[in-house]
Amino acid sequence: MKTKSIFIAMMLVVFTFLVGCNSDNKASDGSEKLTVYTTIFPLEDFTKKIGGDHVDVKSVFPAGADAHTFEPSTKTMSEMASADAFIYSGVGAEGFADKAKGVLENEDVTIVAAGDGIELRGEEDSHEEEHNHEHEEEAHEEEHDHEHEEEAHEDEHDHEHEEEAHEEEHDHEHEEEAHEEEHDHEHEEEAHEEEHDHEHEEEAHEEEHDHADGDPHVWLDPTLSITLAENVKNALVELKPEAKEDFEANFETLKTDLEKLDAEFKDTVDSGKTNKILVSHAAYGYWENRYGLEQISVTGLSPTQEPSQKQLTEIINTAKENEIKYVIFDQNISGKIAEVVKNEIKAEALVLHNLEAATEEDVENEEDYFSLMRQNIETLKKALN
Repeated sequence: MKTKSIFIAMMLVVFTFLVGCNSDNKASDGSEKLTVYTTIFPLEDFTKKIGGDHVDVKSVFPAGADAHTFEPSTKTMSEMASADAFIYSGVGAEGFADKAKGVLENEDVTIVAAGDGIELRGEEDSHEEEHNHEHEEEAHEEEHDHEHEEEAHEDEHDHEHEEEAHEEEHDHEHEEEAHEEEHDHEHEEEAHEEEHDHEHEEEAHEEEHDHADGDPHVWLDPTLSITLAENVKNALVELKPEAKEDFEANFETLKTDLEKLDAEFKDTVDSGKTNKILVSHAAYGYWENRYGLEQISVTGLSPTQEPSQKQLTEIINTAKENEIKYVIFDQNISGKIAEVVKNEIKAEALVLHNLEAATEEDVENEEDYFSLMRQNIETLKKALN
């Protein structure tokens, strides 16, 4: 009897513990929370704002991560595999995303590309390059076909001589037939290997093309961020339709705030004495499209795309010609080459936040998308005046 009482007591303790654990993942209305993993900071923030109490949001990125080069650990991938959804940009910002998608799809995790429907800056140029590449391939195929026709003609001519030799040397007929069959078989194997190699080349080209379509920094444009937020909202509604009303209301509030932020950026650029900024990393191209800003970049879309010596000289000369007084660095990137430019033109250093990931200081200060973007506005005000 005493043993039974002890067993029941132990079961009650375990049950209480499980209920306590479960309650951590319950919304205030008692329903189960969605567990969602996100990548870049704006997606984390938007998902929290739209999901509210219905969603438990976790970022894949640690504080200060570089989205272009970050790779999640095995432990993080295992945790993501147990989530309800994985939300990423879908525009090429996260280098690891394609590999992660393959793993998570097999675990029945909903994959959400928040950038669906956004036309990337620079896509038109890439389409023209692709079009030219197709024409080059067609020309190459025509030339290749012409070579095959000539070879076929030569083969036919040789075959006529072989028939004459065959009539004169009837005794060697079977040996020639066996030799021709072996020769044909070797050609078939070579053709198969060439076709296989060509398929692998095409696959590699497609994968490379998918990551080089255009500028991925769409979240820095408040108007494009409305599309990101709407795609997040639609995914949450699909995952938890009973909370649709809350998700819709939260999205509308977020949309209004993004529209106000857009107006603030426009006023800042319009009131500036210049429209040019010198930046360490070409992350701000969407401000060029939206507000007429002109960024002079020391490196490319990825901070690892460093300029040549000739390009570096051109940047320095352009900065001097335009009397640029500031070099703007990213919050999470130490640009050695940008430092060279800064020292060369005797400029002051400023910081723009690219919002790829929150820094430890951002987390401590409880910054969100809007507070960081308004810090960027203050930087622009100084750089443009």
